[in-house]
Amino acid sequence: MQDIDYYEESGGGILDCHKCRYLCTGRACCQLVEVLLNMLILICCSVSYNTTGGYTGISNLGGIYYYQFGGAYNGFSGADGEKAQTLDVQFYNLKLPTVTASMAFGGALMTFCCLLILLGVLRVPWRWPVWLLVECVLDVVIAVGYIPALYFYFQRLQEAYSSQVCKDREALYSSKGYQGFSCALHGADIAAALFACMAVIVFFISALLAIRGFRTVRQMKKKPVNTFEF
Repeated sequence: MQDIDYYEESGGGILDCHKCRYLCTGRACCQLVEVLLNMLILICCSVSYNTTGGYTGISNLGGIYYYQFGGAYNGFSGADGEKAQTLDVQFYNLKLPTVTASMAFGGALMTFCCLLILLGVLRVPWRWPVWLLVECVLDVVIAVGYIPALYFYFQRLQEAYSSQVCKDREALYSSKGYQGFSCALHGADIAAALFACMAVIVFFISALLAIRGFRTVRQMKKKPVNTFEF
């Protein structure tokens, strides 16, 4: 996948128009992957956020656990039920800032990548090649920004899982024979981090392709070739 493919005349196909052909370039493919990865990060954070509740899940009915066990917890009643509800809400609020920030981060980057694809389809880099340098800088900044974001993501989650609230919650549910409330990183948390690591690599590749695209555009603008467009 090379950006130079974008300039070559092809033999036909569904993307063989001067605008849609951009979607076949290396940069466009990277941007599409970036959209996908940030969408997956958004989904994983949403799953982590929505599966926090136990006894007080969706509509205070226990969420998936309510239906899995065929009704409200028979093991919780009176003081235990009230304690379970309180601990669920407290733990939910502990994770809320981290998960909300992660979802906002992933959503913003997904929107940004969609905007880059739109600009490419509209041939903005061909008209203003300097935009490719701006895009390169933005890609590098985003790739580097993922690193501290991942650090704070794990740090805040670990603080929530190491809190006394989480430990009391785990002990309470374990005493009633219910599993899945351990104070450890869950699959969705780890998956979001893995997708973020993959996004770092893709953004760096996209930055390199932007530089390459800038050089190619500069060279081709010096030649009066009518069949080439960006």
